[in-house]
Amino acid sequence: MHVLFEEDGAFKAGTILNQSEASLQVETPHGKRLKLKSANVLLRFDAPSPGEMMSRAETESAGLETDFLYEVCGDAEFAFTELAQEYYGHPPSAVESTALLFKLHSVPMWFHRKGRGRYRKAPAEILQAALAGAEKKRLQQEQVERIAAELVAGRLPDEVNAILPQLLTKPDRNRQETKAVELALEQSGKSLPQLLLACGAFDSAYAYHRARFLSEHFPDGTGFPDLAVPDPEGELPLAPVRAFSIDDATTTEIDDALSVQPREGGGWRIGIHIAAPGLGITTGSALDAIARRRLSTVYMPGDKITMLPDSVVGRFTLEAGRDCPALSLYFDVASDLRILGHETRLERVPVVANLRHHDIEPVFNAETLAGELPDFPWRDELKLLWEFATVLEAGRGKPSANQASFDFNFYVDWDAQTEDGPGFVRIVRRQRGSPLDKLVAELMILANSTWGRQLHEAGIPAIYRAQTGGRVRMTTAAAPHDGLGVDCYAWSSSPLRRHVDLINQRQLIALARGEAPPFARGSAELAAAMNDFEITYAAYADYQRQMERYWCLRWLRQDKREEVQAHLIRENLCRLDEIPLILRVPSVPPEQPGARLRLAVEGFDDLAIEAKLRYLATLGADAAPVDPEAAAAD
Repeated sequence: MHVLFEEDGAFKAGTILNQSEASLQVETPHGKRLKLKSANVLLRFDAPSPGEMMSRAETESAGLETDFLYEVCGDAEFAFTELAQEYYGHPPSAVESTALLFKLHSVPMWFHRKGRGRYRKAPAEILQAALAGAEKKRLQQEQVERIAAELVAGRLPDEVNAILPQLLTKPDRNRQETKAVELALEQSGKSLPQLLLACGAFDSAYAYHRARFLSEHFPDGTGFPDLAVPDPEGELPLAPVRAFSIDDATTTEIDDALSVQPREGGGWRIGIHIAAPGLGITTGSALDAIARRRLSTVYMPGDKITMLPDSVVGRFTLEAGRDCPALSLYFDVASDLRILGHETRLERVPVVANLRHHDIEPVFNAETLAGELPDFPWRDELKLLWEFATVLEAGRGKPSANQASFDFNFYVDWDAQTEDGPGFVRIVRRQRGSPLDKLVAELMILANSTWGRQLHEAGIPAIYRAQTGGRVRMTTAAAPHDGLGVDCYAWSSSPLRRHVDLINQRQLIALARGEAPPFARGSAELAAAMNDFEITYAAYADYQRQMERYWCLRWLRQDKREEVQAHLIRENLCRLDEIPLILRVPSVPPEQPGARLRLAVEGFDDLAIEAKLRYLATLGADAAPVDPEAAAAD
């Protein structure tokens, strides 16, 4: 005697070895022995054998028509053996009964299970709804498979193209398009960036990285609405100065300028003049909402995304040849460069020159200052300001920059074509802490710390940058900045480029005018703006670092570098000498940190922004380092 039974949701058959009233022991066709409760037995039969019966029943079940079974079945609950009797018109064999059971169990939309071996046909309206849902799922699955097949074949379906921004940062896994992409990733074995690049969603790795960043931080695009350019509020007196700025050649948002006036009886009046968009962009205005949303200008090699529209920047930037609205901080300085006092003024400042690093540094540098400076415009003012900056630096007890390190400036010529497409990159190394750098840095530190202290003493809240115990943080309460050696430091010198500076400038304007500040003590809005800025500014800086790293890879290919020199930082982490690129080189043998290495360039991955390098040799201390300028000339 054999039995058909159910175990763990599956139908099985076996031969009875022994039995009692409540249970029985059976052996399956595979030789496995089981103890069953008698209640779990669905059918007892003598022939055929269990294995043959199950095989024949599966074949028989495939030929049964579901809709016909539904028609001949009554509305009442029934046992599968009862329906088998009615369907076949004679006492059913074990194969026929089991085949019908398999069919009923395989179409749960048509027949609802009511117990072991018992079913009831679904009401017509419920069946139609279930069939419609199943058809919808079938069509959706067909769509998923079609889209996935196109992606794997290297084509970009319109459905995927339409959701690219969302797919890059916040994919909705409930969407059919997302499911199709996931299926294509599984079938192709590629990463998402590799798949999208292969199917033409982006024409380059650069386009992919940029699109991903914009999707996350500028989902509505980088353009600006058409807004009127505000004029400064109130009458501003004209300052009796001749101001000049010092910036990189690519700077358009000129936030700060300087001036020097001799004082009667000796000494000088040194002016630090900051562009004053806070005089026109009022708290809560449409322009303020844009600045609040963007929080900062985004910088990257060859491009930038400004915090404010170009028309607004153009109205308030300290451009030469104009009288510009400014928040000025004047320091009266004795002939021995002691600070005698200071004063804050709202005014129009005549800007007579925009000096650029590449023009001034050849004649104003550490070597020329050590000897006799040549004659050039603004020589005397620059020399005085550098001497004043040197005194300020000594007074803080902290260097304004690490003069043993370098800065790297990236310049991308988008009109030039390369093997990688548009964009010829130049990476120019500058000694950090040059006289110009020190001059500007020390005066900005002086302005930001002085204004921060003024706001604190007046009881007006501001956004400060503090450092204690080695941790740098933003705070709305004045706190020391140990790294700079100042009691407090409120970012205020870049209001065209940073939202916190614009906020602090409005607080300073209120203080200068004797008015209530836009943000009162304990303001939740001020704290929220500070927190949002800190998160967003870090994200922008991370993207800038990624893009600088990307352009380093482009530079290596563009220059056809097969070998490079590097310094070992630790373990197998290496810093290239000519460009600011840090990479892990697994083949580097154990060496002391600082060891100079020669490495082979073997490959690039622009999507991961990585290069594959291989160790060649350790260079002696007397080996000549690579001169970037000479290498570029070659």
